[in-house]
Amino acid sequence: MRDPRFAEHLAVYVDVVRTGSFSMASRRRAVSPSAVVRQIDALEQDLGVPLIVRSTRALSLTDAGRHLFERAQRLLDDLADTHAEVAAFDTAISGTLRIACFPTFGKRYVIPVLASLAQQYPSLHVELDLTERLADPVAERLDLVVRMGELQDSSLIATKLAPQDRIVVAMPHLS
Repeated sequence: MRDPRFAEHLAVYVDVVRTGSFSMASRRRAVSPSAVVRQIDALEQDLGVPLIVRSTRALSLTDAGRHLFERAQRLLDDLADTHAEVAAFDTAISGTLRIACFPTFGKRYVIPVLASLAQQYPSLHVELDLTERLADPVAERLDLVVRMGELQDSSLIATKLAPQDRIVVAMPHLS
C-alpha cells in the first residue's frame, strides 16, 4: 500500500464493480468518468496487477479483481457500520448504569428521579444497589457510588454533592 489514497481508490473501485460501469460510478460520486478511470488506474498501479478487463461493451473482473472486490466490499461495509455505530453514541444514551448508595440517600434522592430518567432515556437500564456497606466501584464494576464522610486517598473521580452537618443530640438519663 504505497498510495496514501488507497482507501479512497478502493471505495471508487467497489462503486465501479457494483454499478458495472465507470460512468454510473462517476454519476454516483458526482465526478467525471475520466476521474474514476484515473483512480482505478492508480489502484491497479499501486497493487501491480490488473483488476478490470475493459471492453467497449462491458467490464469484467480479473481473478485479482474479484478477490479484491469481495474483501473490499466487506471492509467498506464494516467501515460504514462502524461509522454509524460510533456516530450513534452522540445521540443515544443506552446501556446499564450501575449505582450503589446508602438506603436512606437512595430512597430520598435517587429513586424519585429514576422514573423521569427512564422516560427520558428508554434505552438506559439502571441497577440500584441500596447498601450500608462501602461498595467497591472497581471490583463491583459500579458506575456511580454515593458515600458520606471524608474521602480517603483514591484514584477515583469524586465530586462533593453537599456538606454533611453532624449534630450531637443527647437526652438526660431518666431513672
